[in-house]
Amino acid sequence: MFDVRRIVGWSAATWGVLGVSALLGSAIARLWPLVREAVDGWRSDVGFWVAVAVSLAFFGYAEGYRAFQRQLAPRVVARALTLLERCTVPRVLFAPFFCMGYFAATRRRLITSWAVSLGIVGLVFAMKWVPQPWRGVVDLGVVFALGWGVLAVLGHFVAALRGQGPRVSTDLAEPPSPFPSAG
Repeated sequence: MFDVRRIVGWSAATWGVLGVSALLGSAIARLWPLVREAVDGWRSDVGFWVAVAVSLAFFGYAEGYRAFQRQLAPRVVARALTLLERCTVPRVLFAPFFCMGYFAATRRRLITSWAVSLGIVGLVFAMKWVPQPWRGVVDLGVVFALGWGVLAVLGHFVAALRGQGPRVSTDLAEPPSPFPSAG
């Protein structure tokens, strides 16, 4: 049978996951030229290559594994899956932002999502003052973590499609009750 609500829900969930992946991918695309610029000036001294290794290890573990794979990706997919049952027009239109917890979320999730995003914007502006090739070393680590994040989001979504959905809180805001609480 043709179930429009189910089709809209799956479309919204897919749009949310692919939209988040595209946002991360666009950050990779914007950073890649800076990494390439740094590559042209890479040096052969050991200290430089130690910095590259430290950048990749730090961003791979702290951002790629801990932040993206363990926290953001499962929550993005869990929130995307809620669109199957709790689909509204704003959630469908802005599914990537819904999945990232920018609206229709608990107060704590809203504060966390917006604060992390604003912090990242601040760090991006601060990095403009770091000279090459050191900026490229940091950007290489960031690109590595972002790529990990894209793969983590897509991997969690594929696992969810196979029935192995993430077991994390969606931090979905519950609508206020129309009845005053007794007490």
